[in-house]
Amino acid sequence: MRNEDTPPAPPGSGQPRPSQAGPGRPRWRGWLVNIALVVLVIAGVDWWKSRPLARGEAPPLAGLDLQGQWRDLRDWRGEPVLVHFWGSWCPICRLMEGSVDAIAADQRVLTVALQSGEAAEIGTYLQDNRLAFPVLPDPDGAIARHWGVQGVPASFVIDGEGRIAAVTVGLSSELGLRFRLWAAGTGP
Repeated sequence: MRNEDTPPAPPGSGQPRPSQAGPGRPRWRGWLVNIALVVLVIAGVDWWKSRPLARGEAPPLAGLDLQGQWRDLRDWRGEPVLVHFWGSWCPICRLMEGSVDAIAADQRVLTVALQSGEAAEIGTYLQDNRLAFPVLPDPDGAIARHWGVQGVPASFVIDGEGRIAAVTVGLSSELGLRFRLWAAGTGP
């Protein structure tokens, strides 16, 4: 116990520090401010990373998938589509691949494998990891450059009119991607 004339104990002395929350300042306000700052920083970083990505009308995306089927993004007008750029060499992409595969089971999804080898190598990777989403190979990164993708994973949600409704770079959750697809389908 200390009296008012005694200075506070120095840090690390084992003495308890006085509470920072005064009678008119609840602790939850401090937590709320900290959470708001973290969210703001994360949003700012996401915005910064997504600056070079394509915006507005979705760039053309067409080619043969791994099964030899012609895929063209324009053929999927009318409903939202998830376009997901990934690499077999990317550890963050590996964290997302289960989510993308689950979304592909009931939504329109087209993925682009950036610099992940030839079609046979990508096919082996998909088979080894039990993934079934459709893939366009991009061995030299030409498709990625056309979309402004400089790092993976990068995900685009295309609305039914062929416009880019949402973009994200880095780790995204299945719930977050599904929400973006839903929002793109309910928009004006």
